[in-house]
Amino acid sequence: MEGKIQRPFSLRLNRRNQTPRAKAICNKQGKVFIILDTMGFVPKPQHRCPIPVADDPNRIVIPKERTPDEIVKNLTYIMEEVFVNNGSHSFPLFGGNQSWSQREESFKLNSTMKVHCGFMRNGGAEMSSLDVKYVKKCRFVVASGIFDEYDIPHQPTNISHRSKKLFCFLITVDEESLNFIKKNVTVREDSVGGQWVGVWRLILLKNPPYDEPRRNGKVPKILTHRLFPQAQYSIWIDGKMELIVDPLLLLERYVLAYEVMEYNILEFIFYGVQLF
Repeated sequence: MEGKIQRPFSLRLNRRNQTPRAKAICNKQGKVFIILDTMGFVPKPQHRCPIPVADDPNRIVIPKERTPDEIVKNLTYIMEEVFVNNGSHSFPLFGGNQSWSQREESFKLNSTMKVHCGFMRNGGAEMSSLDVKYVKKCRFVVASGIFDEYDIPHQPTNISHRSKKLFCFLITVDEESLNFIKKNVTVREDSVGGQWVGVWRLILLKNPPYDEPRRNGKVPKILTHRLFPQAQYSIWIDGKMELIVDPLLLLERYVLAYEVMEYNILEFIFYGVQLF
């Protein structure tokens, strides 16, 4: 039409020219948006967990000794139960038959303590003598676990030569998962009988203490310091995840650079999400 300027068509909507339907879709607090989101129609960015880390693992300074404990200087664990013969029969439990008085005492910090912390003798989750001997040399540990044959080990990437020499990559498995892994990937056996998948050393936990795989999976996850008592630092990564950041950089980011994050028994990092 003469005398009028034709503006180019645009898909951009502002608040003035939005239709009621468009406004409903764009309102993230509205019912329409929430319904579409629950149905999976709202596109979402792929999950990422960015963590700022240092650039060079070779420049990270590692303490030569453990941080001295100013409170609990001598910590030991109850490994065997003393049963009273009162006519009732009891059997060993993984966590022990802890009394209420023992539980209450365990919360009181003293210079010398002896507490229940799983792994009672004949209570389940035992390692072979071969694996026990191997993990005794591990001061730095990346730990993981696969139970109920649900997955295979995912190989870490971007690992520096220094970290490969410094860290033990230990993945705990049950019998079913070990057989599943052997059927799906190549398991290498070293000269002394240790089993490996890439950089991961397979640690078989015999006689699972519980009848539910998810509960058995919590044993190495929560009690890493009991499975690998010589480890000064450990990083846990869920078995379905892939570690793609050098573990030494994670260690420096969360522990070595901050004295406030030091723990007396074990410098422990829980890592349950994938890093990018």
